[in-house]
Amino acid sequence: MSVAMITVGARMAVSRRRTLGVFFLIVAAAMAGLFGNNVSDGVNAHFVFNLQTSSAVHIPDLVVPVRATAFALAAVCAFLGAVQIARGFERWAYVVLGLVIALFIFAFLGWAARSSSLSLVGMLQGTLIRATPLTLGAFSGLLCERAGVINVAIEGQMLVGAFSAALVASATSNATLGILVGMLSGGLIAVILAVFAIRFQVDQVVVGIVLDLFCLGLTGFLYDRLMVPYQATLNSAAPLAPIPIPVLSSIPIVGPILFDQNVFVYLTVVLLVVIQVALFHTRWGLRVRAIGEMPRAADTAGLNVLRTRYVNVILGGLVAGLAGSFFTLGAVGQFTKDMTSGRGFIALAAMIAGHWTPLGSLGAALLFGFADALQNFLSILNVPISSYFLLMAPYLATLLVVAGVVGRARPPAADGKPYVKQ
Repeated sequence: MSVAMITVGARMAVSRRRTLGVFFLIVAAAMAGLFGNNVSDGVNAHFVFNLQTSSAVHIPDLVVPVRATAFALAAVCAFLGAVQIARGFERWAYVVLGLVIALFIFAFLGWAARSSSLSLVGMLQGTLIRATPLTLGAFSGLLCERAGVINVAIEGQMLVGAFSAALVASATSNATLGILVGMLSGGLIAVILAVFAIRFQVDQVVVGIVLDLFCLGLTGFLYDRLMVPYQATLNSAAPLAPIPIPVLSSIPIVGPILFDQNVFVYLTVVLLVVIQVALFHTRWGLRVRAIGEMPRAADTAGLNVLRTRYVNVILGGLVAGLAGSFFTLGAVGQFTKDMTSGRGFIALAAMIAGHWTPLGSLGAALLFGFADALQNFLSILNVPISSYFLLMAPYLATLLVVAGVVGRARPPAADGKPYVKQ
């Protein structure tokens, strides 16, 4: 039996290796056919590295011949595909997969910017901004699920946080107070989730979806009754301006992207460090992970399983409320119905793609944020692609990433399972 299982496993490994190699070859063919054959010789794309012409250090634009670059990158992908089929890259296979995707994106950007220019710094800056609420939402789900509670209510917590932040900041002209109230609103929804999921042991996915629908209806109703009649006083908060960090913001390329952002981006970086250290390098994090994996053993060791789950779910709600505050106070300054547009579910996908780790969640959120920023830049460049398809870009990226990793991502063993103290 063991020999047969080993043989089957070896055959499956070979099959996956060849499938990935064929995918590389398909990508190479697409690059050559779509971005090479459809462009004439002599057509160039200009990639701009400066946001302001008055910068102290001016970096020359990168001029790329579109046709030649597409064919060259296609040849590289085809070579990688042939190697993958013949012998495989073993543990480096997914690194090579990322490289192939990056080459495809670069060839696509060259084709999109043909005979025009594209600001790479502006796109990367927009990527970081759009990834911020997704990263915060992923952190919210991470805090909950590491303790064994599934938080599908992130979308609703973000929506309530966005509404509350806009309302309070507009009424008081105090953005800080608006952010705090937005966080508390998300925490309040998390309390409801915790009571139903932990105390009454209701199916966690079901109660999360119900809370999402409740928040959608509640914010829509209050928007019509409060914000529409009193738009000038209750829905007109000034969005937070970027805060350039002295010296660092002047660094070419990196400075405008990382060190000239609003407070939400900086708070996200702080939370990234805090959650990473707390979960994996402190006694508290060890206890939380033990409860998420083996709550019975943790209880036997003297840990309070239910209290820890309550605390983590509420912390997750506070972070989701902060993510919601971004949509109003960090972006447009106003609340509109369903303005999160499913970003809470994309944040959950980022958490899964990131294997329930803060750094992995950030990486996945940046990928989804890039897809979101890309569709905005492509619409500006008047690329001959349907606007409806461009709007689908972040959601398509989510489906592709989750479809590629969800079968291999292992959640905490007790995730979604109610615990009954003996």
